[in-house]
Amino acid sequence: MELRLLTYFVAIAEERHFGRAAVRLHMTQPPLSRAIRRLEADLGATLLHRSPAGVTLTAAGQALLEEARTLLEQAAQARARVTAASTLTIGTLAGNAEQARIRLADGFRARHPDVTVRIREADLSDPAAGLRAGLADVALTRLPFDRSGLRVHVLREDPVGAVLRADDPLARRDVLHLRDLAGRRWFQFPDGTDPLWRDYWNAGEPREGPVVRTVEECVQAVLWNGTVGLTPLPHHLPEGLTAVRLADQPPSPVVVAWADSAGNPLIRSFLDLVAAVSGS
Repeated sequence: MELRLLTYFVAIAEERHFGRAAVRLHMTQPPLSRAIRRLEADLGATLLHRSPAGVTLTAAGQALLEEARTLLEQAAQARARVTAASTLTIGTLAGNAEQARIRLADGFRARHPDVTVRIREADLSDPAAGLRAGLADVALTRLPFDRSGLRVHVLREDPVGAVLRADDPLARRDVLHLRDLAGRRWFQFPDGTDPLWRDYWNAGEPREGPVVRTVEECVQAVLWNGTVGLTPLPHHLPEGLTAVRLADQPPSPVVVAWADSAGNPLIRSFLDLVAAVSGS
């Protein structure tokens, strides 16, 4: 009994009509009718009573419907487990941890040449990089953010600087303090952004300024409007901008994060690799 034929049968049984089932299955009615006749021949039983108004299930058809739904659900679960065992989705934060990604990518590819790795880049409003929404298995990101239900492994800590236009008077200094930026407009993250994350990048103070979601939007806010903000160092900036180290802002930790409940065996292999790379 082919799963394809069971899928066809369930569609007809639920729609009670060949034409509607054919539309649902994105096929024409004649091959659908032939498929059901083949299924009935294979089982040696009539499954449907056909009439101009539609179809009704025979006793055999009703029995098969329950079994078919169970078999199709089990097949879907099996496909999901196989996919999980051969795919790892890594969430990343825009513009983050390039060197760490390169080393981990090389090591993981050597360990699992047949595994498909999917990269999902989150914007700056989602420091957990898709973990909380179940869109990533692991994440390469930065602290701080709400860690409830998550675990993290710190790869390194980066100093932080203020992003300024190159013609800003403060851009000529070697080091700045947060008090030097008092009264300036800072770029802001959207409502709903993790409060710990927002507070860190606002340097612990309420700020006003344009709302941004991406690194490029941050860059443009500084370039066009003279807005200021913070960035990990070192960080490549386009011509016309510069970053000056802040002496009194805590460093920004680069981390690998994952869910407490993570069950994909590839996650454990990835974390073992993280431990080996960070310890080397």
